[in-house]
Amino acid sequence: MGGFVKNMRLVASACAIALVSIGAQVQAAEVPVEIVPPVLDQPKSLTGLQKAVFAGGCFWGVQGVFEHVRGVKKVYAGYSGGERNTARYEMVGTGQTGHAESVEVTYDPTQITYGQLLQVFFSVAHDPTQFNRQGPDTGAQYRSAIFYSDATQQSIARAYIEQLDKAKAFPKKIVTQVDSLKGFYKAEDYHQDFLIHNPRYPYIVYNDLPKIDNLKSLFPVIYQAIPVKVTDKVEVK
Repeated sequence: MGGFVKNMRLVASACAIALVSIGAQVQAAEVPVEIVPPVLDQPKSLTGLQKAVFAGGCFWGVQGVFEHVRGVKKVYAGYSGGERNTARYEMVGTGQTGHAESVEVTYDPTQITYGQLLQVFFSVAHDPTQFNRQGPDTGAQYRSAIFYSDATQQSIARAYIEQLDKAKAFPKKIVTQVDSLKGFYKAEDYHQDFLIHNPRYPYIVYNDLPKIDNLKSLFPVIYQAIPVKVTDKVEVK
């Protein structure tokens, strides 16, 4: 019981739960932006499950969004950008570890492409124009970042940012960092599938559930009502 209480105390302080009012929470929810798909994308011939790592504020909401994307097989919440020995919530929360709260998305490229994942990431999962913050959450650990695992992902991400900035898709310039993936470290168990397990949690209600609605509205073709979960078995074709 003691461990459970400790974890819930940590969760209670996670992702800026201490907001000054319900009204402040409502205002913190990101406004979706309808954007065009990337001109440069993965080759259609790509087969086998692939992984993508994104950071866009509190990982609860970002994980929750991608768990509702068709073609996604699993999404882990975790940490990227720092060293393995500092990939712990208490340390990452200081903003001094180099880590960002991130998600690792395992997906089937025959059903959804890396470029489509980026479109969801920029459009509804977070606001890519906010520097070192996301809504009510502030600090480098909440920065917007794409962690690429190969040259193809790097090229697609950089080209898409340039495409969106050139088209002035957002009222401000995109500040998303595009960095090489040094490692992804899974977050503590109590953070995994947090949105699914806690749909009435105040932070989730006011900051993250609107993102799921936005995904359904803007991307009906790739939206799936039943989310994948960390505990689900991954089907390999």
